[in-house]
Amino acid sequence: MKESFTKYERARIIGARALQIAMGAPILLKMKKDDYEKMRYNPINIAKKEFEEGVLPLSVKRPFPQKSKH
Repeated sequence: MKESFTKYERARIIGARALQIAMGAPILLKMKKDDYEKMRYNPINIAKKEFEEGVLPLSVKRPFPQKSKH
C-alpha cells in the first residue's frame, strides 16, 4: 500500500534526505553516470528520485485527535 503524504511532509522528507546526501550518505538508487549528469549531481533532485521510487526507509507518524472529556 502506497502511503500518501501532504505537501509539507513530502517537502520535509525530501529536504532531510537531500541534506543526508549532501553530507555524504550513500545513495539508495542504482543509477548510471548519465542519470547523475542529467540531475547535475544535485542532492535535491536525487532525493526526489529516491522518494518517487519509494526506496526511502522513512515513515511519518501522525498524532490521532484526542478525545475530549465532556
